[in-house]
Amino acid sequence: MSAVGLAPEVPVLVLAPSDRAPAQARRFLAERFRQLKIADDYVGRLVVTELVTNAYKHVGAGCIVVRIVPDGRGVLVEVWDEGPQLPVLKQLDVEETSGRGLMMMAALVEDWGVRLLDEPGKIVWASWACGKAGS
Repeated sequence: MSAVGLAPEVPVLVLAPSDRAPAQARRFLAERFRQLKIADDYVGRLVVTELVTNAYKHVGAGCIVVRIVPDGRGVLVEVWDEGPQLPVLKQLDVEETSGRGLMMMAALVEDWGVRLLDEPGKIVWASWACGKAGS
């Protein structure tokens, strides 16, 4: 009988939906990037802040789960929440004082989207290439 390799465990962060959640998610991302030896976490911090902020502002109940997964050429950030509301890229309105975060995030990452689930909720994700420290 041959041994079957299991996928490595990926750490997750479980958050309460609050105004503290984005800062906790940024700290988690910074630590995860250190573990993965990814030097520049600027885009990652913006991505995780936007996705977690949207989850707590637009859902407000249940929990928020963050995963940061290396994908071979870069990183994938996933944020799960229990809400049915899908993120929407708004048209730029210079009079508005908010609503630009998703647009900024979309401009910085290579790809992003929403994965609907059989259970309540969704996963909003973003991926982009990023270099290892020293490369």
